[in-house]
Formats: sequence, structure tokens, C-alpha cells
Amino acid sequence: MRPYEVVIILDAGLEEEQITAVLDRSVAAVKDGGGNPGTLERWGKRRFAYELKKRWEGYYALLQCTAEPAVMVALDRQLRLTDGVLRHKVIRVPDHIAGRERRPLSAVDPADADAKAEA
Repeated sequence: MRPYEVVIILDAGLEEEQITAVLDRSVAAVKDGGGNPGTLERWGKRRFAYELKKRWEGYYALLQCTAEPAVMVALDRQLRLTDGVLRHKVIRVPDHIAGRERRPLSAVDPADADAKAEA
């Protein structure tokens, strides 16, 4: 599984129940796909720097999760089709930032590599 961050900007004119429903569906999509939803940070209403779809404010939320790439593709599609979502961005967190080590490219045992180098 890979670490991801999903930033969601919702229409600020939505009711609190509608915002909660969209965010809960996003978390459920990650869980249903076998991922770990991690944390959901609600940043609240923020003013835009420029007009976006005839609006000047949006409700921001950040979802940090770990999941397989196919799960995140499904979540991306779900958010694209949801009416209340103005913008969203799915970002894969690099391994060195997430605190994970990279896997070696080959599954060669180091003892076997030393034996081949000596021969």
C-alpha cells in the first residue's frame, strides 16, 4: 500500500450534513477498497484568491490515507462526479517524506552477490 494525501474543496454553501456526507463517503471508499483512511482534517471555510466556478469561498478538507493505486483511482472518479466538490487533488506522498524505505529493485540476496563478485 502507498501513502496518499487527498485535498478536497467543497462548495461553502453546502449544509454541514452534506459536507459530512461527502467526506464520509470518501473515507468509506478507502476503507471498502482495503485501505487505511488515516486522518481527516477539516480546515473549514477559506476565501479563494480568485473566483472559482462563480464562488469566492470553499470548504477545505485533507484526507491522509494509505491504499492501493486502484482504490485511489476509484476515489478520484467518485469525487469528480460529486456535485458539491469544486476541486480535489490526489497526491502520492513520496517514500522518503512518508518515512518509508524504498524496496530494492532486485530480490538478490547480498551474500549471493558477494559470492558472484568473487568468482
